[in-house]
Amino acid sequence: MIVERTEFKGQPVLVLKRNENDKYPFSFGLSKARLVIEAIEDIRKFVAENEPKEEKK
Repeated sequence: MIVERTEFKGQPVLVLKRNENDKYPFSFGLSKARLVIEAIEDIRKFVAENEPKEEKK
């Protein structure tokens, strides 16, 4: 993952990209970053519950 810092209308923004050619990067500012931090455990649980399960051999 590539993480870039930039700004939008004078405000700091983080941009997350899967790779350098990512057509749809994920960007957010300080307010949303705080929300993510507050909900990080719920986000981790969501990912764990919804990741594709590996097939058993």
